Amino acid sequence: MATLASHQPADLAPTHWTEGNPSDDELAHIPGEAGWPIIGNTFRMLADPHGMAKSMVEKYGRVYKNKAFGGWNIALIGADANELVLFDRDKLFSSEQGWGPILDKLFPRGLMLMDFDHHRADRRALSIAFKPGPMRHYSGALNRGIAKRVTEWGANGSRGGMRFYPAIKELTLDLAADSFIGIPWGAEADRINRAFIDMVQASVAPVRRPLPFTQMKKGVDGRAFLVDYFTKETHRRRAEGGGQDMFSQFATAEYEDGSLMPVDEVVDHMNFLMMAAHDTITSSATSLLWLLAKHPEWQDKLRAEVESVTGGVDADGRVRDLAYEDLGKLELTEMAFKEALRFIPPVPSMPRRALRDFEYGGYRIPAGTPVGINIHWTHHSEDYWDEPEKFDPMRFTPEKVKARHKYAWVPFGGGAHMCLGLHFAYMQVKILMAQLLPRYRVELVGGDPEWQAWPIPKPKDGLKIALRAL
Repeated sequence: MATLASHQPADLAPTHWTEGNPSDDELAHIPGEAGWPIIGNTFRMLADPHGMAKSMVEKYGRVYKNKAFGGWNIALIGADANELVLFDRDKLFSSEQGWGPILDKLFPRGLMLMDFDHHRADRRALSIAFKPGPMRHYSGALNRGIAKRVTEWGANGSRGGMRFYPAIKELTLDLAADSFIGIPWGAEADRINRAFIDMVQASVAPVRRPLPFTQMKKGVDGRAFLVDYFTKETHRRRAEGGGQDMFSQFATAEYEDGSLMPVDEVVDHMNFLMMAAHDTITSSATSLLWLLAKHPEWQDKLRAEVESVTGGVDADGRVRDLAYEDLGKLELTEMAFKEALRFIPPVPSMPRRALRDFEYGGYRIPAGTPVGINIHWTHHSEDYWDEPEKFDPMRFTPEKVKARHKYAWVPFGGGAHMCLGLHFAYMQVKILMAQLLPRYRVELVGGDPEWQAWPIPKPKDGLKIALRAL
């Protein structure tokens, strides 16, 4: 089995991700299915990943093998499996070698593509961007940007309705340009946003080489543009002393010994963070709004909570901002958001690669095996949740959380790789609700959407809603 290796340039194929992969014979004792020749179960997974996982668990149990996307993967299912893989007490699993083959051409050396000491050192250095001072600064930018856009939505949403998913996706990208990079909305931000969109779409493109006219070529070109942009900006911000935006915090981040993070690593972290933040927040904000539109009684409860905290609309008809100091007071709003994350986790599954042999569920799993946990399955299992298909934010009272398996709810991952930006996600969604709900009643148009389940969930029709002015 190959050991961990240093990062390879994005145009090379790192051999340590495939060297030592177990043979069919080594995995013969694990139940499962190979599917069709060559393609395996790839198309079945793409068509209905949740349905397939459900049927495989029913047929084979909570450890099974599945051949798709060119090789075997061992699924480890349930809260205990989540704890084993995410907490990773014995350092059995590589996140880099799990995610790397999917993301490295576009997002090399992102925090999620690091392991152990390197990951810990970079995470500690980057955490400065999520301290109270910078977070307070971001909250001001989020209130301003969201208030402006939500007001604009009302003009369209109150007439024939609007598609929420593309609207919130555009907004989160613009907010990232402001809060993350510290540049105003405009032509420069549009160019940066376009590059990110191309990169994210390329990360799941079926053609994995940057051939002319392919999505991967667009993604690789987008990465080249952003590497050049962020490299120049890192040098400039270091020379000028930085600022309060997230990128400036990263650019001046120091390791424990006082040394600055290398410029190319700052650039890669910034690229990855922008991707991870905007697509997951877009998905989770959309699922929350969908569920609130379906359950107007909860929409009313959250509206009342927001107005009790912020004061709602002032004497001049303006919606008051949600202050950074008041974020913790929106308890029901946070519970509803957590329930939306349970219902539709923005990252439905997580890959790893076994660095050593281990045993789980009565099976020996050899070193080199790609393994994965299924977050969506756990979030919808009756083993952990009463009536799992029911929307019920009261599942997240402190008493019920304490009584439940700690790894039954893991939308942000867990252990050393717990999402660094989870508090930023809570803040952005709470501010969105604080700006949206006092202005409008949200209604579904045309009924429930069909959801694309993978790689990051989204409604296929964009979530058609109407915003009725209050």
